[in-house]
Amino acid sequence: MKQCLLFLSCKNTEEADKISYELLGEKIIVCAKKIPINSSYLWKNKIKSSQEILLIMDSIEENFEKIDIVVKKLHSYKTYNLVMTKVDKINNKALKWLQKNMLHPNITV
Repeated sequence: MKQCLLFLSCKNTEEADKISYELLGEKIIVCAKKIPINSSYLWKNKIKSSQEILLIMDSIEENFEKIDIVVKKLHSYKTYNLVMTKVDKINNKALKWLQKNMLHPNITV
């Protein structure tokens, strides 16, 4: 088991809530932070900008595929960008909290 952070931009707060509540309910993430962002990106050879909500989610690497399946089902974007980064260090109390709340057969506290 290796902790990770996942990043996902969402169309609005309602979409971010819907996705994060589903993932929390399935216990494949333990926390979702929602931050308003201004995004600029290339789309069909044009520069676009939009207001979005960035989800930063705490989970474990082994859950990436499960998370992606849920996001694909609920996300409004045809091309969404779900990014995972590994966590090298985490304080002991936060690790125990993650282990206690994550649905994973190989976790022991």
